[in-house]
Amino acid sequence: MADESPAKPFYSVLVLAFFCSLMVAGAAVGLKPLQQENQAIDQKKNILLAADLYDSTKPVDELFGAIETRIVDLATGKFVSEETIPPGDYNQLKAAMSDDLGRMLTKEEDIAGIRRLEKYSLVYLARQQDKISQIILPIRGKGLWSTLYGYLAIDGDLTTVNGISFYQHGETPGLGGEIENPRWQSGWKGKQVYDTSNNKAIWIGKGKRQLEEIHQVDGISGATLTIDGVNDIMSFWFGESGFQPFLSQLQNNGG
Repeated sequence: MADESPAKPFYSVLVLAFFCSLMVAGAAVGLKPLQQENQAIDQKKNILLAADLYDSTKPVDELFGAIETRIVDLATGKFVSEETIPPGDYNQLKAAMSDDLGRMLTKEEDIAGIRRLEKYSLVYLARQQDKISQIILPIRGKGLWSTLYGYLAIDGDLTTVNGISFYQHGETPGLGGEIENPRWQSGWKGKQVYDTSNNKAIWIGKGKRQLEEIHQVDGISGATLTIDGVNDIMSFWFGESGFQPFLSQLQNNGG
């Protein structure tokens, strides 16, 4: 025992840590495809939830088969052909960060706090008898502590909200985190995004505006800054930099 090197325990721990690191790294790499698949399923589920088309007794992929995924040019509001950009291969958030497919927003433009905007956006369409019955739109922006990611579904009239769903955020549980509460989300149904002059009119919370009830969504007690973020998200994504050109195109083309 007296001849044993004092460095031997250190080397033993080092070797053990090395093999443990290899195991963790291997597990992370091996599980990544499954994690990506689960994330995709969760996003599809939230699209269906926003559109009130989710049925827990049926597979998500089966239900999502009724949804048509398209890409639109945010600046022109026109659809982009699938040959130009296949929707299944398009990563919207990565596009926003690229020089070719995204751009830096000015301080005046960036009311939602997203910093960069993609040139093209995914949109999701539900149809009845060859007419668009619902449009589900991806939205995102800064809350109090985090970026909020969600979907808003509007009716074929291009202004009435059918539902909203937030699938990722880091807001305070019990306060800003209540944006995930189905009870609060149900208060959006039937509200109108635009007024009769096609100006964005929907507002969340009380006291800042005197609006018709059709445009007013109840806020969340104790979550003022998160709700301010949601208001900014709506103002951005349903304004000129967001989906207003696309919705105007649909209106002009009769849906």
